[in-house]
Amino acid sequence: MQTITTDNWLLTVGTFLPLVGVLVLIFIPKGEEQLIKTLGIVTAGATLAVGIFTMFRFDFGQAEKLQFFVDVTWIEVIRSNYTIGLDGISLPLYLLSMVITFLVMIYTWDNMPDAGNPKAFYILMLLLQVGMAGTFIAQDLILFFVFFELVLLPMYFMIGVWGGEDRRYASLKFFLYTMFGSALMLVAFLALFFQTGAESFGFAQLIEAGAGIDRNVQIWIFAGMFIGFAVKVPMFPFHTWLPDAHTQAPTQGSVILAAILLKLGTYGFVRIAIPMLPEGAKAWAPVIAILAVIGIIYGALCCLAQTDMKRLIAFSSVAHMGFVMLGIATLTEFGINAALFGMIAHGWITGMLFFVAGAVKHRYHTLEIKRLSGLLTQVPRLGWILGLCAMASLGLPGLAGFWGEFPVILSAYNPGFGLSEPLFRTLMVIAALGTVLAAAYLLWLYQRTAFGEPTEEFAGRTTHAVGAAVAPDHADDHHDAHHDEELRDVTVTEWIAWTPLLIAIVVFGVYPQLMFRVFDPAVTELVARLGESLNP
Repeated sequence: MQTITTDNWLLTVGTFLPLVGVLVLIFIPKGEEQLIKTLGIVTAGATLAVGIFTMFRFDFGQAEKLQFFVDVTWIEVIRSNYTIGLDGISLPLYLLSMVITFLVMIYTWDNMPDAGNPKAFYILMLLLQVGMAGTFIAQDLILFFVFFELVLLPMYFMIGVWGGEDRRYASLKFFLYTMFGSALMLVAFLALFFQTGAESFGFAQLIEAGAGIDRNVQIWIFAGMFIGFAVKVPMFPFHTWLPDAHTQAPTQGSVILAAILLKLGTYGFVRIAIPMLPEGAKAWAPVIAILAVIGIIYGALCCLAQTDMKRLIAFSSVAHMGFVMLGIATLTEFGINAALFGMIAHGWITGMLFFVAGAVKHRYHTLEIKRLSGLLTQVPRLGWILGLCAMASLGLPGLAGFWGEFPVILSAYNPGFGLSEPLFRTLMVIAALGTVLAAAYLLWLYQRTAFGEPTEEFAGRTTHAVGAAVAPDHADDHHDAHHDEELRDVTVTEWIAWTPLLIAIVVFGVYPQLMFRVFDPAVTELVARLGESLNP
C-alpha cells in the first residue's frame, strides 16, 4: 500500500473530533439547552469542515489508491494495527456520514424529541458519527469490527429512550438482530485470519492471502460474513428489525439509520467479503442476487399494505437496498459502480423522506395515511418537497434515484466471471417490475397525503402562511389537544437542514458522472483483482 499525501493526521482528526465535543458536553449542565445545541452543531460543523478539507486534499487522479494512509501498532498481542486509509469507494460514504450528522444536528435545534434531555441526545449523535466515519476508513478487520459495533449502542438508546410507544421492543429487536449478525461476522473474520496465516488483520494482507484458501473453506467463511452484513443491510429475510426500528425511532434516528447505518452492510460486502474471498463471493453471488430481487418485490408489496407513512418509507428501504445488493452480486465494474451510487442516492433521498415524515408528525401528530390529506393545500412547500423526494425515490430520470436503479438492472444482463446469464437475466426482468411497484406505492402515498382537501379532523387548523381560516362546524367533533395549533409550512431551520440534500438529489441526478468518476478507478481495481484470483 502506498501513501500519496503527507496529511496522514486528517483521517484521525476527522473521525475522532466529535469525541472532543462529547467530552465538553459531559461537563455542561443539562439545563443549558441552547449552549448544548450550539456546541453539538459547532462540533459536527467542524468535523464536516475537516471532511471537506480532506476531499480537497484527495488526489482524484489516483482514486484507486489508499490515501492519507496510517499503519501503526495498536494491539500487538492479537496482531491488530491502527490501519486507516481512504480511496474512491470510501471517500463519498465518509463525507456522507459527516454531512448527514451535521444536517440532523441543525434539524434538532427546533425539533428535539419529546423525551427531552438534549445533552444525552447530542452526545449519542456525536458518538454515532465516530463509529460511522471510522467504519469507512478502517483498513484492519478488528478496527473495522470495533467501529462497526460502536454505532450499535447510541442507536439502541436513541430508539429506546426517544422513540415511539413500542420503542423498547423495537430497540431490543434492533440490538439482538445486529448482535447475532456481528457474532457470526467476527467468527468469519477470525476464521479468515487463521486460514490465511496472515501476520496481521490488515485488509491488504488478507486480500493477498485470502485468494489462496481452499474454495469450500472460502464458501463457509463467506457465509458468516454474509449473515453479518446482510442483517445490517438489511436483506430479505433478515430485514424484520428495520420497519420496527424506523417506525419507533425519533426522526433523527430514522434519518441516520436510513442514510448511513444501512450502508455499513453493503460497504462490508464491497470492501471486505468480496475482495478477500473471491471464490466464496462467486459461489454466493447467485444466492445474494435471488434474495436481493425477492427483497425488491417483497419490500414493494409490503409498502402497498402499509397504513403508516414512516413504516411505508422503511419498507421502501428494503426494496432499494435490494437493488444495491443485486448490483454488487453481478461482480462487474458496472454493477458495483451502480450499487455504490445507489447507496449514496438512497442516503439522500430516504433521509429526506424521513425528515419530511418527521415534519408531518410534528405538525399533525399522526403518520396514519388515511388521516392525512391535502398537504398541498395546508402546507404547500412541505407537500412539494414530499413530491420531489417521492419522484426521486421511484427512480425518475433526472433525479439521483434513477442512477442507483436503472444501471443496476442493466448490469444484471451481463454478470461477471461466468455467473449464470439466464438466472441473472430473469432476475433483471423481475427487478424491473419492482420499479413499477415502487412507482405504485410512492404515487399512492403522495396522492393520498398531498392531494385533495384536508380531512375533517384537520380542516379547522389555521395555516401560518395563509392566516386564520374559519373553523367549520364539525371541527368540535374531532377536537383534540393539538387541533387549534397553527400549522406552519417549512421553517427556516428545516430549509437550512434540507436544502443541501435537495440540491444533491437534483445535481447528481442531472450529472451523475460527478460521483461515478470518484468510484470508478477503485472499483475497476477491485474487479481486476477478482479477475486475477478467479481466472489465474
